[in-house]
Amino acid sequence: MRKPGEPIYLWIHLLALLLVIVATVALPRAAEFFVGPLSFGTRALAGLCIAVAGGIGLYLLYNSSARNQP
Repeated sequence: MRKPGEPIYLWIHLLALLLVIVATVALPRAAEFFVGPLSFGTRALAGLCIAVAGGIGLYLLYNSSARNQP
């Protein structure tokens, strides 16, 4: 049983966090394979956008999980 105030970390949360971290680097590199060379600024901007979208997704995942906890 969880103590009051103890953070909720389920395995799905950690898996989602790992996927966001990997996607921030891997997706721009994969795009280079299909599109061609990307500048550093383009890779950085794409990584930033992926990180922000992933952060919002993680927030929604954690928030909905926290509401379902007793």
